[in-house]
Amino acid sequence: MIAKNEKEAIISLIKQQVVPAIGCTEPMAVALCVARATEILGTKPERIALRLSANMIKNAMGVGIPGTGLIGLPIAVALGALVGKPELGLEVLRDSNKQAVEEGKQYIAENRIEIKLEEEDRDKLFINVICHADGHEAEARIKTHHTDFVFLRKDSEVLLQQDSAAVHHDGDCEVDLTLRKVYDFAMETDVEDLRFILEAKRLNEAAAASGLHENYGHQLGKTMCSPLGQGIMGNSIFSKILSVTSCACDARMAGAMVPVMSNSGSGNQGICTTLPVVVFAEENHNTEEELIRALIISNLTAIYIKQHLGSLSALCGCVVASTGSSCGMTYLMGGTYEQISFSVKNMIANLTGMICDGAKPSCALKLTTGVSTAVMSAMLAIQNKHVTSAEGIIDDDVDHSIRNLTAIGSRGMDITDRYVLDIMTHKG
Repeated sequence: MIAKNEKEAIISLIKQQVVPAIGCTEPMAVALCVARATEILGTKPERIALRLSANMIKNAMGVGIPGTGLIGLPIAVALGALVGKPELGLEVLRDSNKQAVEEGKQYIAENRIEIKLEEEDRDKLFINVICHADGHEAEARIKTHHTDFVFLRKDSEVLLQQDSAAVHHDGDCEVDLTLRKVYDFAMETDVEDLRFILEAKRLNEAAAASGLHENYGHQLGKTMCSPLGQGIMGNSIFSKILSVTSCACDARMAGAMVPVMSNSGSGNQGICTTLPVVVFAEENHNTEEELIRALIISNLTAIYIKQHLGSLSALCGCVVASTGSSCGMTYLMGGTYEQISFSVKNMIANLTGMICDGAKPSCALKLTTGVSTAVMSAMLAIQNKHVTSAEGIIDDDVDHSIRNLTAIGSRGMDITDRYVLDIMTHKG
């Protein structure tokens, strides 16, 4: 049994990590930092100087910025200064409009923005912004998590200064998760206390509908729903799971002005932990309570893995998120805890090593790969078939298997990460 105070801490943790976001979270985090520095400055900046970690630059280079028709960091920076509202968090650009976009384009054309690679700080999520105007300057810094400010300054007056390790959210430091604890929490907690997770269903289904009705990105979701797609893949539960998930990703990566429910700082991860579970539950005629518990298993498993992997890494986030959705679907199939652990092992044995080469429209392809693997892993798990410790990086203990995955993603692939960024920044 999980104690009441620990249940409350886990609920708090989920609510902190599963939040609405408009647009890719990396450029939105940069826009948030710019908006905060502008707020401190008290006027529109004449110049903005940014230092960003390699992973921040990588994840923001090719992604659409909502409501702009443009990709990349400069327009996100400009809009953060012009119309950004820091109190909105990752929805900081929610009030952007056509006039603001035109002003932002002019701001960029006047060469008011300077972006440099951070060379000294090793944190993979690092944003430092200095805004200048009328002989004054304001500085804001975010580290480790997308909304965690660790330093604020106006001229010589330091308003906030703390190590990123000191920045935590209520409940974070009190929750030592394991896969068993994830499962027990989802099973034991009163369903009424978990009902909030249905908001993720609502938001992400709306994003999927937007992706189906418009021509976003590579239109992977629409292609799978077309006569061509259905002629090849049929109209099965499997094809519906893939098409709905990729429709939402198509919309988000192309810069649709629609919010999605994110997970652990990533909208794509939120889509991936939610929509496969939702579609399967509908097609399998599961009850609402079963859906709620499955969504909790999926989202909390992803949060658990990301706690050890870090906010950004060389490992594609769909590996983590689709592992969560595989757990959720295994439960909806009638799976036990043991069978859910089998699905995790199957996922780790298959997808480990998929690189992250930034946020961009083709992320829909990777999400679809992850989700298709999630379905296959759950199908095997429910029949008690799983990859064993005699094979590769899988351990008898499922939590050790998860640690093996996160060690490869957070440390083992560091050199890969550097090569990926080098290739991305030296093309042509």
